[in-house]
Amino acid sequence: MHYWLLKSEPSTFSIDDLARAARKTTCWEGVRNYQARNFLQAMKRGDRAIFYHSNAKPPAAVGIVEVVKEAYPDHFAWKDGHKYQDPKASPEKPIWSMVDVKLVEIFPRELPLEELRGVKALEGLELLRRGSRLSVHPVSAQHFKVFQRLAAGK
Repeated sequence: MHYWLLKSEPSTFSIDDLARAARKTTCWEGVRNYQARNFLQAMKRGDRAIFYHSNAKPPAAVGIVEVVKEAYPDHFAWKDGHKYQDPKASPEKPIWSMVDVKLVEIFPRELPLEELRGVKALEGLELLRRGSRLSVHPVSAQHFKVFQRLAAGK
């Protein structure tokens, strides 16, 4: 199993939106960065990810999701008028990918970014690197366990 971090702006799609979704499952669409797309394409069924609210007050890790469907073409890229449309993409040349994720857990408490910055055991985490803007990136198994421990209040 591999671990990841997925960022979403709560005003666009929050963990509560995921909790209300049918089967608590959704596609993770709209990724328009090549490195983040490559990470989506590397995800395997059963992998786990930290769900992170970016551009929030405060930005925070809020739960865990599981990959339930591996990467497939993000069809919103060629849908006329869609906010994620990319004129270079088409069904013949999809360019962008998405995965399906299912809610595993909403943390009993949010883990704000400023708190995470002070956790020595999270050193090296991409999220904490100054200037990091990737919306999808890998997380080590050790870092993933730290998130779980912090969320549980341990």
